[in-house]
Amino acid sequence: MNAIPCLTIEDVATLDGVLAEFLKKAEAELTVVIDRGGNVISQFGDMTVMDVTIIAALAAGSFAATKELARRIGEVEFNALYHQGNGNHIFMNSVDDDTIMITVFGCRTTVGLVRFYSASTAQNVGILLKSLSREGHGFSFNASDVVGASVFSEN
Repeated sequence: MNAIPCLTIEDVATLDGVLAEFLKKAEAELTVVIDRGGNVISQFGDMTVMDVTIIAALAAGSFAATKELARRIGEVEFNALYHQGNGNHIFMNSVDDDTIMITVFGCRTTVGLVRFYSASTAQNVGILLKSLSREGHGFSFNASDVVGASVFSEN
């Protein structure tokens, strides 16, 4: 699993624009982009719908569990999961090998509409995140910079 990408203000604005357009077209309330470990990368929409951090962790666990179910029936993975409630529903789809997109929606729209628009949105999000991992924004890490010296000094 790759690290969470380093997003600049411009990257966040671009990602927010993609997610905002998706919510408008799909008529959904909230969408969250997470990594497979359950860490939130981006979120857009009505945050009062749910506790995003907990939903992200649970969604990652759900994807991990269903990956094993898929393997048991000869599939590599189920690339989309849908949970239907009485009023609110969750649609989760794979963006790429490292990322999942979660969408929360109510009775204003249908799962078909959400699924339709989430496919192209996931593709756009994947392209954006892949470009970030290549560009790196000039940040670099060299393991030789890490020293074993004590952080605290005794005086």
